[in-house]
Amino acid sequence: MRLLQLFVVIMLSGLTGTVLAQDTTSQTYLADTTVGFGNSGRFTLPAVLVRTNFGYEKLLQQIKEDTTFYKAFRNLRVLGFTAYNDIQMKDKAGATIASMYSKIRQNYHDGCRTMDVLEEKTTGNFYNKKHEYNYLTAELYAALFFTKGKVCGENNIVKGHSIATAQKSGIDKHKEQLKMLFFNPGKKVPGIPFIGNKLDLYDSKAHELYDYRLDIQEYHQQLCYVFTITPKEDLTAAQKDDVVVDEMVTWFNTQTLEVQGRRYILSYKAGVYDFDVTMEVEMTHYKNYLVPSILRYKGNWDVIFKKRERGVFTATLFNFQ
Repeated sequence: MRLLQLFVVIMLSGLTGTVLAQDTTSQTYLADTTVGFGNSGRFTLPAVLVRTNFGYEKLLQQIKEDTTFYKAFRNLRVLGFTAYNDIQMKDKAGATIASMYSKIRQNYHDGCRTMDVLEEKTTGNFYNKKHEYNYLTAELYAALFFTKGKVCGENNIVKGHSIATAQKSGIDKHKEQLKMLFFNPGKKVPGIPFIGNKLDLYDSKAHELYDYRLDIQEYHQQLCYVFTITPKEDLTAAQKDDVVVDEMVTWFNTQTLEVQGRRYILSYKAGVYDFDVTMEVEMTHYKNYLVPSILRYKGNWDVIFKKRERGVFTATLFNFQ
């Protein structure tokens, strides 16, 4: 990792070989540095980014305001693709009690998208007698990744488009909340009791709870900035009650600043519900489109008046057109 950081210094700073030879003899040259960033708190960076006068302020601001992650999913509304879907519902011992495996094809023609189910196999009580989902996890998955009927007039524009829960209730409201949580992790999600405001990772209160680190790593053979948010180690019991994000790691392409991958772990316990969820997303390119290629989810959650659900799913997207 330290050699990789040094390599990045060579690229970013244009230093001569003589200067580099002198600097690399210092044991403190690659020490981490904590820097202030406006009113947003403090961030830990490799010293190589600081000492080469690298414009980390602008980079951190772009990371904070990133829309490429959401854009990648909106691109799915204007493309055709094939996907494998593997959803498994578990019991408390980890055994599969219901499952669905399918292969679908999304078609996009003349501004409209439709979906064909090419293969499907289910076990257990995945569906009820009306062929409706027996599990909310599956229903929310379908709302994110399946197309029902013929949908027209959509676009992949992010600017001016926001996910909102206003005038929605029941399952429709939950679907929008899930989209907000999924596409904009680290932002407030209105309407979720007890934790809506606790999901904001960039306000002044959050900086009392979390550590923020910017680094450089290779991710799937691509050089990336990696931005990590984790809870501080010395939190009081009261502060720990305000922590919802156990970890969020995002890899950004060093050239384009597009999100190449993201992993986040969320957990919380309240009087009426609790959850422990891990999600991972890997991106790829189809022509000029950034699109998700693999999505993994593992969740254990319980809501009052609902049965506890333990679900695992993987979506694999390919053959974009």
